[in-house]
Amino acid sequence: MARVTEHRRKRTHGIQRIDLAYAELASSEIARDINRDVILELIRANQPVSRADLSRLSGLQPSTTSAIVGQLLNEKWIVEGAATPRPRGRRPTLVSLNPGMVIAVASIRPNRAILAVVDLNGRFLSRESLTLLPDPKRSVEKLIAGLQRMIESHPDKSFEGIGLSLPGRVDPVSQILLLAPNLLWSPYNIKDAIERRIPLQVEMDNEANACLLSELWFGRMDGVRNAVLVAISEGIGAAILANGQMVRGQSGLAGEFGHISINPVGPLCSCGQRGCWEMYASSSAAIRYYAELQPDVTRPTLTELLNMADKNDASAIQAFSRQATYLAQGLLIVIATLSPEVILLTGGLTASWKRFGPIVEGELADLTLAGRPPHIAITPDPELALLRGAAALVLQRHSGYSRSQPIVAKSKSIRIRRNRTIRSPAAQE
Repeated sequence: MARVTEHRRKRTHGIQRIDLAYAELASSEIARDINRDVILELIRANQPVSRADLSRLSGLQPSTTSAIVGQLLNEKWIVEGAATPRPRGRRPTLVSLNPGMVIAVASIRPNRAILAVVDLNGRFLSRESLTLLPDPKRSVEKLIAGLQRMIESHPDKSFEGIGLSLPGRVDPVSQILLLAPNLLWSPYNIKDAIERRIPLQVEMDNEANACLLSELWFGRMDGVRNAVLVAISEGIGAAILANGQMVRGQSGLAGEFGHISINPVGPLCSCGQRGCWEMYASSSAAIRYYAELQPDVTRPTLTELLNMADKNDASAIQAFSRQATYLAQGLLIVIATLSPEVILLTGGLTASWKRFGPIVEGELADLTLAGRPPHIAITPDPELALLRGAAALVLQRHSGYSRSQPIVAKSKSIRIRRNRTIRSPAAQE
């Protein structure tokens, strides 16, 4: 009996139920795609880098690494540079991401859009702002004209696609904007309208998903497998990373925490419900709080209100403090539901986080159900993060993974040196 028990104790694999509706066998093609993406990621993180170093970093055979590098060269993802001098032996040729491959992107807000051209390293070659109109057809016409100008201004670059980040939920299959209470463009087919005029494939997604994808793709999330990104703007949107995978849910609607009602008799939300979280914790809410305190003063913009708080305006400080308290209350719902290691916040209130962040963190420390609250991190520049996220939407389409497969956070087993890495509290210990 003791011998059987010892045998069972040594076993490391049990029986796991597999849902055959979604299971996919690990074919040689899938293995090649994964290896290709690993090599491409290593090139981006360590460029310029030799084939020998890529083989050493990845653990792949030199012949496999050389074959993948050849494929990436043929696809124009990478280029060869100068050979590295060596005391003896063959001089290795270094490879880097192709600086000539770029993506046209746009971050769309209810009243304006920011357009940019981004290269594979997330660098911006140009940017411009565009005023939008309430009518979706006329606004998309302006957007198309702006994108065409940007593309024509870079005749020496190869455009791989167009990425759009939007303040609403996009069906991941049809790419139709399904829910955008603050934009009011649905169900207009933005993708189809742009692709009829510009011969590039369009990828689009919710701004929170795009921002989280930017953090994953451009490398601040190594070692983190459970995170939530909350985008604070006219409304509140969230993106979810669970067990290393982006969670989109049915029709891409996962993460609409902003439209969870925290007060059934609260203000009427643009979604039709009352007392939604975004009615209390969005940038629009902070402006409303200020207007209630100063009814005879013209409503400021968010930038103006932030500047007023920086100058110690009592009403502005009170408005943001109230927003911060409600932000924390909604985050408690997120924590209780998903138990993330990290919560990333972007936009709005985060521009003055040193002053108002302690309110949020204090509330979370006092009211978290058990254990310590998640690590709170702030994206440094929300506008750039959204634009890079729009670029990442195009990049993920061109990676080895198809749209039907999950976006997987990078494994901790590959040691890649980075700047400004967000790590989970457990990893930090």
